[in-house]
Amino acid sequence: MKITDILKKDMILSNLQASEKQGILQELAIVSAPAASLSADEIFNVLMDRERIGSTGLGGGIGIPHGKIKGLQNPVICLGLSRQGADFESMDGLPTHIFFLLLTPENSTGLNLKLLAQISRMLKNGPFKEILLNTSDLDQLYAAIQREDEEF
Repeated sequence: MKITDILKKDMILSNLQASEKQGILQELAIVSAPAASLSADEIFNVLMDRERIGSTGLGGGIGIPHGKIKGLQNPVICLGLSRQGADFESMDGLPTHIFFLLLTPENSTGLNLKLLAQISRMLKNGPFKEILLNTSDLDQLYAAIQREDEEF
């Protein structure tokens, strides 16, 4: 399964407004709620529960907030970009700019790990990260993600 099998253009926020973790998670939850057929509050609570275990701010400007949700039928991926950077309590203490939200069904550990690994591999590509950080046009962002997704 490719990231772009799940991530659709309308699930990309090219200019997140929040500057801290809770606000970022709320923005991502609002956009992903219709695709998940859940309320934004339900998604936000699952994400915050996961963050209490440990921050999903990986460092290097990247955050991959994720959670497993009972009753979710299909995985949901949302991309959010913070131009100013946000305090996401990342491992390196630096602002986070790129957020890939991943929601998976509760009993889909294998799929969850596979998608997390794919997202992580994509974000290890420096030129790809630069495109995400320096492009605000949704068509161009989505095309860049499709190109990178083809590599896997």
